Amino acid sequence: MRLFVSSTLCLITAALAAAEPKIQRDVAYAEPKTERRTLDVYAPADGKDHPVVVWIHGGGWRAGDKRGVQQKPQAFVEKGYVFVSINYRFVPQVTVKEMTGDVAKAIRWVHDHAQDFGGKPDSIFVMGHSAGAHLAALVCTDDRYLKAEGLSMSILKGCVPVDTAAYDVPKRFEGVGPPGAAKATDIFTADAATHRDLSPALHLAKGKSIPPFLILHVADRADSKAQSELFAAEKAADIAAEVVPAAGKTHGTINSEIGLPGDKPTESLFAFVARRSK
Repeated sequence: MRLFVSSTLCLITAALAAAEPKIQRDVAYAEPKTERRTLDVYAPADGKDHPVVVWIHGGGWRAGDKRGVQQKPQAFVEKGYVFVSINYRFVPQVTVKEMTGDVAKAIRWVHDHAQDFGGKPDSIFVMGHSAGAHLAALVCTDDRYLKAEGLSMSILKGCVPVDTAAYDVPKRFEGVGPPGAAKATDIFTADAATHRDLSPALHLAKGKSIPPFLILHVADRADSKAQSELFAAEKAADIAAEVVPAAGKTHGTINSEIGLPGDKPTESLFAFVARRSK
């Protein structure tokens, strides 16, 4: 009897160990290595050709960290996805254009190394929250960033920006008064041409392999609601863009609760990824 129990426990322990995700932390995606240009990889224990999710944290283009992902890695890995959380540099040390370049470099690393951790190089989803949502949308609409890394946007299967109000930067800061104008200048510079250049909605065009978008926003946040609907209403580029307003959420909880059982935005997100992974 003791031998049977012992053997059973060993089998259970082995099964649990096999199910544990493979984790690699603080991997440099650009040289020279700095903490701000590293990423963490969470991968299923086995299998291959898993779709890959690249997650970009928020923080107002000035702060944040790749470790602030709550239960997201576990939730995605359990669904059969590789989850990669990235860091990037901040203003004022770099411009928003340069930090978007960091995101593109991270995607290049993911593409080149996807098979090392069971991922599929041409099945990448780009997601992010707040400032990270803006960066996700920008790298998925302005193809110059990935082209600079030798990549086509055709490797992207979808983009999921979560609650940003910066799809059209000029419109975002129209009539906001001196405090809002100062913020626009601090982050995006005072140059109107730069504001347009950093606006994902203004890069929508046919023939660029722009992936489908699932846009999540807080239902009663006026600025992100207006900007999300503005982006999705741009039909000239024939881009598929679904907008999902999240009722009862705040700018913080719409992010922190992704991956929790019964979370409505999470259900929409996983349904979108499943459709696009086929």
